[in-house]
Amino acid sequence: MSAPNKSYDPVEVEALKPEEIERMRDEALAAFTAADSLDALQEAKVAHTGGTSPLALANREIGALPPHAKAAAGKLVGQARGAVNKALGARQAELEAERDARVLVEESVDVTLPYDRVPAGARHPLTTLSERIEDVFVAMGYEVAEGPEIEAEWFNFDALNIGPDHPARGEHDTFFVETASNSGSAAGKGGTESGVVLRTHTSPVQIRSLLNRELPVYVICPGRVYRTDELDATHTPVFHQVELLAVDEGLTMADLKGTLDHMVQ
Repeated sequence: MSAPNKSYDPVEVEALKPEEIERMRDEALAAFTAADSLDALQEAKVAHTGGTSPLALANREIGALPPHAKAAAGKLVGQARGAVNKALGARQAELEAERDARVLVEESVDVTLPYDRVPAGARHPLTTLSERIEDVFVAMGYEVAEGPEIEAEWFNFDALNIGPDHPARGEHDTFFVETASNSGSAAGKGGTESGVVLRTHTSPVQIRSLLNRELPVYVICPGRVYRTDELDATHTPVFHQVELLAVDEGLTMADLKGTLDHMVQ
């Protein structure tokens, strides 16, 4: 089964004709022309120049053609992709110029007035990075899933096959939360009863996603997590994780590798 967010079905290159390649090219050019913002252009770029775009799929299948047909097919696809990339660059330059001109107008300052505004703060680097990662996966069809940071032991450990005797369930690794119901009992101290902890990973969100959603499931789980680490150059008791979960038929390690490659690029 295909990975999420594919806009087109695989193309049989053997059946491609010049007019079919021209149609793919013209659809891409029309999408770029219709894009009225850089964000919209980025979506069109992914759809028409990404690894699952029609022209990319056609180019990928050229290797399976008979030797006498490869040159002609390669030339047709190459010319179409060249035109698409050229149009993409031109449209991006236009939109960037429009954006810059708009910013100059919106951010113009009347130097005759006294400056009495309080400087605005900047977004935290971790927030910015997390949102950038989320945007990448949302563009691939994933859903951002969130869960509580104060979590039941069952979700944090038991449901993940981390048994009562696992070292991670000790107080030297985990913050246990004392509540009115578990005060003075084994619960909340790594015992066998279900207690409450500050989640040690975002994996409980995966369990909640599987319980609350119909298959297939494609989710990304970002957020803060907590462990009883001493603060030093490489450790902190509060840090951030991003996990992804894809449950579907036909997925392979190749899908995982391709997804991670796309993220880091």
